[in-house]
Amino acid sequence: MRRISYFVIIAAALAVLAAGCGNKPAMQQGPQTVEVKAMQVIQKDTPVTHEFVGQVQAKNEVQIRARVAGNIVAKMVAGGATVTEGQPLFQIDRRQYESVLLTAKAQLAQSEAVLSNSRLDSNRYRTLASQQAIAQQNLDTQLAVEQQNAAAVDVNRARVKQAEDDLADTLIVAPFSGRIDVNELSVGGFVQSGSTVLATISSVDPVFVQFNMSETEYLKFSKLGATPADWGKNLKLTLSDGSEYPLSGEVEQVDRGLAQNTGTLTLKATFNNPNKLLVPGMFARIVAQGEMRKGALLIPQRAVQQLLDKTFVTVVAEGDKAETRPVKLGVRIGSLWMVEEGLNANDRIVVEGSLKLQPGTSLKVVMIGLNDLQTQAKQ
Repeated sequence: MRRISYFVIIAAALAVLAAGCGNKPAMQQGPQTVEVKAMQVIQKDTPVTHEFVGQVQAKNEVQIRARVAGNIVAKMVAGGATVTEGQPLFQIDRRQYESVLLTAKAQLAQSEAVLSNSRLDSNRYRTLASQQAIAQQNLDTQLAVEQQNAAAVDVNRARVKQAEDDLADTLIVAPFSGRIDVNELSVGGFVQSGSTVLATISSVDPVFVQFNMSETEYLKFSKLGATPADWGKNLKLTLSDGSEYPLSGEVEQVDRGLAQNTGTLTLKATFNNPNKLLVPGMFARIVAQGEMRKGALLIPQRAVQQLLDKTFVTVVAEGDKAETRPVKLGVRIGSLWMVEEGLNANDRIVVEGSLKLQPGTSLKVVMIGLNDLQTQAKQ
């Protein structure tokens, strides 16, 4: 009985609470207005630019190898130094090559003396043969001996030349002006002829910037000019820190065909490098000038939202309501995107505050210009 009375009391209490709640009016919330900053879609004639990732390369680079073997007895340059063409770099021990040269010169002098004597004998034999004092066979034999002695002189003269070259090759000089690496050999190291790398030297001015473009991009550029020499001029270079390299370049080399594994075409552009700012291995972006797009539509990058492989912008629709609209973007022009589809010149796009919006949200719109947006970005 007591348990039943408990249930009756609880049920009565719940009924009272329900009746009390039913007597209170429900709270009604009106639509909330969100303040955003928006700007008009920019429409103007715009030159289209195309960007490619490039890497700086030395226009000339060579591994310096010794032509003769021996110990390094002197080093005339420090690692990383800038050198000029013909500047001495290393000296290999030259004593054995001096001895070889002296021996070759002595053998040459001896063979020249033998040749001189055989020529005198040949002249005597000719006189005797003309007087029929000796047989013609004796004269022929003497002339053959003279030819053998002349050949011996030629051989010894070649040996002298080889010995002189070997002696000269003990001094290693820079083949062209550039910068030497820091991995050069030290004094006392032994080098093998033709195999030991003493150092690597790279030219520094001008330099190549190598980049790749797809087949579609190549065909698009080819429509602007018959050859890369026509459209590949006045190339700009943007460095990894975002700064623009002050000098322009131009395409100098184009590969013979597309790479089989990537389907891209390799090109090399030449840039002057008088201040040695560009070094091999550095990455940069090649900016090439394309066609002029009449009445192009441009929007700031910060107005674009990405979801998976789709891009969207928030548009201030009729009645100042938020509208999410998919767009198709073209190339990037500085801090702006060119819009191919999805917008028109009369649209207003939200550039600040779009992350907290839902479609249909009421907006309090503050219009700004591109200059205001760029000032905020700098701040």
